Amino acid sequence: MLSLKLMSGWTDKSFTLLLELLIKAFPQGVRLLNSYYKANKMTTDLDFTYKTWDACPNHCMLFKDENKDIGECVICHASRYKEDDSNDPNTNKNTNANKNGGKRVAAKQVRYFPLKARLKRLFMSSKTSSLMTWHAKERIDDGVLRHPADSQAWKAFDTKNSSFASEIRNVRLGLATDEFNPFRNMSLVHSTWPVVLMCYNLPPWLCMKQPFLILSTLIDGKYGPGDKLDVFTQPLIEELKELWNEGVLTYDASTNEMFKLHAALLWTISDFPAYAYLSGWSTKGKFACPCCNIETKSQWLKYGGKYCFTGHRRFLPMDHKFRRDKFFDGKWEWDNVPNYLTGSGVLHQLDKYEILTEYRKEDLMKKIKVSSVKRRIEEDDEPVIVKNKVHSWKKKVYFSNFRIGSII
Repeated sequence: MLSLKLMSGWTDKSFTLLLELLIKAFPQGVRLLNSYYKANKMTTDLDFTYKTWDACPNHCMLFKDENKDIGECVICHASRYKEDDSNDPNTNKNTNANKNGGKRVAAKQVRYFPLKARLKRLFMSSKTSSLMTWHAKERIDDGVLRHPADSQAWKAFDTKNSSFASEIRNVRLGLATDEFNPFRNMSLVHSTWPVVLMCYNLPPWLCMKQPFLILSTLIDGKYGPGDKLDVFTQPLIEELKELWNEGVLTYDASTNEMFKLHAALLWTISDFPAYAYLSGWSTKGKFACPCCNIETKSQWLKYGGKYCFTGHRRFLPMDHKFRRDKFFDGKWEWDNVPNYLTGSGVLHQLDKYEILTEYRKEDLMKKIKVSSVKRRIEEDDEPVIVKNKVHSWKKKVYFSNFRIGSII
């Protein structure tokens, strides 16, 4: 019934009235909960829960673990709570109330839905449990790409991680995220960023259906996370690390046995702007193409005020007639196809250019120090030397510390 309430958009009051009506309609002795509050509370035992953490309004950190009781951000010193609630940011939210006598309101919050319990529930039903092995038992392997299991990335992952691939019930996940407006009002100043996981063990006609999409993180507020998306996905990545390294003991209803379930994140799905937030490679400017990477060919349009991208003929055969045609950019094209960037190549570039993260305190403090030095130089009217841009890395993403299909 809770599922019907969710899909039909019933209010809490209407659900309670329905329960009261059913209690009167059913014979005596039938035990039913008499309110939505009690019905919703019962789902706690089934792990249908989520965790809520306050976040820095500037997206620097989450107030959790050792920082759960502090009242201001340790990076930018912004107040944890809305300005109207208190003038003292160092007070504890559990012991202080606003002038109206209510609870103090956090400036920004993030909601995280634990992953382990949701993966374990996929194996609690004998029907869905058998579907979780479809990619290995029932998939037709004839070289035709019908499912992610037919892709080169999936097969390369299995080859390099044979112990993981030996247990066909281990879960392969994809991650998707994007900003949307839930109120269908594009002029409303509000940002909602869901982070959704897809289970690719399932057959193609089910893996992208709503019942099998796993909402992992929900970030809402006045502004989107932007490049600080890693700050909000830290709980998810930490849990994925546990699932990769340690696993979780799970009951398989189809075989009536317990087994150690592991999971791996193979790839991410997003539009081009969100790709920059997930990868750390800026999709704007001189090196906007993430595939060509530092070998991207671009030219600044003086009167257009933007970059145009050339070098497309590099992907043609060397004897193609278009390579000798100067109509495109006034030149012949004899360059080879850009080198394919592997995961180890990505890590090498991040180390070479000393790219910092957006979630580690020490890295954020370094960035603040550098920006303050630049401001002092500008105030003193000293010349600022800007080096030629040789890459488009903006940050070292949290995913670089975790196994991803493209990294390994």
